[in-house]
Amino acid sequence: MSIQDQILSDLKEAMKNKQKDRLKVLRSLKSKLLEREISERKGGEASLSDEQVTEVLMKAAKQRKESIEQFQEGGRDDLVASEEQELQIIESYLPEMLSEEEIRDIARQKIEQLGAENMADMGKVMGAMMSELKGQAEGSLVSKVVKEELS
Repeated sequence: MSIQDQILSDLKEAMKNKQKDRLKVLRSLKSKLLEREISERKGGEASLSDEQVTEVLMKAAKQRKESIEQFQEGGRDDLVASEEQELQIIESYLPEMLSEEEIRDIARQKIEQLGAENMADMGKVMGAMMSELKGQAEGSLVSKVVKEELS
């Protein structure tokens, strides 16, 4: 079963079980996936690949994390709890993310492979890293690790 099919199946379950919070998040995800399908529908192919669905989910998770950060700065603990709950639901559909140490090992290999020596080569390393780690790591963490390794 694809990730998208799993989300739709869980959406139906949440409706049946009257899980309002879960239902809200799943409807939001369904909407974002539908938007992506429409934008990708140039060649007539309607359904999204798991990789495309993962991209949508990662973007939604990133938005929740940014909201959590902003609500914490504003002292809105009630909203922080709500966003954390939504983030947890979204992350349940994402594949297992790489740890910082795993990313660091890959970064060292890429730096050596590309012959990168300083921060001027960061773009080259980041491009290679992100294409390899798509859906497995957040860009901000990869960027942080690459900066540390090139410094």
